[in-house]
Order: sequence, then C-alpha cells, then structure tokens
Amino acid sequence: MTTPPFQRARRPEHKEQRRRDILEAAATLGLRAGVRAVTLTDVAGEAGVHKSAVLRYFASREAVFLLLTGEGWQGWATAVEEGLRGASVAEEGLRGASAADGVAAVLVGTLAERPLFCDLLGHAQLHLERGVTQEQVRDFKVVTLDAVERIAGALIAVLPWLGRGQAVDIVAGTTSMAAQQWQTSNPPETLARLYAEDPLLAHAASEFAPRLRRLVGLLLAGAGRSGGVR
Repeated sequence: MTTPPFQRARRPEHKEQRRRDILEAAATLGLRAGVRAVTLTDVAGEAGVHKSAVLRYFASREAVFLLLTGEGWQGWATAVEEGLRGASVAEEGLRGASAADGVAAVLVGTLAERPLFCDLLGHAQLHLERGVTQEQVRDFKVVTLDAVERIAGALIAVLPWLGRGQAVDIVAGTTSMAAQQWQTSNPPETLARLYAEDPLLAHAASEFAPRLRRLVGLLLAGAGRSGGVR
C-alpha cells in the first residue's frame, strides 16, 4: 500500500475524523489478522497516513487497542441491556433454570457477535494496560466499571435472586472465560494444524459459542444454588 502525502488535520472535526479513522483501521486489522499481530505501522498503512500522524493521536498500539477495548465494553453492555429487555427471560412466568438459560444465551450471543472485543479481552490486562499511561489506564477502568455496573443491573432485573456481588461475579466470570475460550477457539495456523492432525488435542479446537454457553450456564447454576433458586 502506498502512503499518500501527509496532510495534517487542523480543524477539530478533522482531527476527530482522523482519530476515528485510526481506530477503525486498527479494528479492521484486528479482525483480519488478530490483535496480537497488528503493529502501529500496520495501522498507519491501513488508515492511509504516516506512522508519525498516528503518533500525534496515540502514543502506542496499546493505547489504540485499549481504547477499542473500552468501546467494546460499552457496546457489549448496551447489547446485553437490550437483549435482556427483549428476550423471553424477561417475560412473566419464566423463572429459575429457564431464566438463567435465557440469560446465558444473551450473554454469550452478544459476545459471539463481537469477535474483536473477545480477542481484546485476552490482551487488555496482559499487554494493553502495561503499554499506556496511568491516566489512560484509569480512564479505561472507569469506562469498564460503568459497563460492568450496567450489565450487573440488567442481570438483577431479570434474575432478582442475584445479589449485586454475584451479578458482578457473573460478568467477571463470563468475560474471563470468553477471553480464554476465544484464544483457544481461534488458534494461529500452526496450532490449528496441530489440533487437526493430533486426535489427542482435537478437543482444544472447540467452537467458541457452544462451549462458552455451557460454561456460563454452569456459572449461573452455581449462583442460583447459592441464591436459593432451584
């Protein structure tokens, strides 16, 4: 790809558009190649600007992807709120295990629709938070905590036997399992070939959504037992 002559964005709206272009370029590359493989030079090329232009907005690739992770949290929170409001789990008369199964379907379904976010979940604490400033980490944590509170509130509205602490644990458990399972279900080419060729390791290549649905169901069942629901 040939990088066009550099033109600095001067007006506020132009600066915001360039910032969004950079984020969208990073998201495109993350979906295409996986977050781990994307460099800041790659992002600049995809956005059609010089790397120096990217550095005017983001000091590192970690800063780019951490911001995308925060946006992913907010997007997922909105999807869960809408899904639980519109799903059968909110209908009168649906209780206990049926409601919990419906909640698991919404949590997992909305995650499966967000492959980039699932990939980012596995990188946020391990890599992304360590490559940015303290202020940027704090901003990310505030955005994430707001999303967790929104999701926890939506869960309690549907499963009133959940305590707030349990609801937060459900969110934490779901995202932790999603981060791990996404990496397992989407291995690099060398691992994918190994899983395909070695029957002993074939189980590692499980599909993302079905296994996560089972795991989240177990998590909710445990919370149900401790909350007195059968």
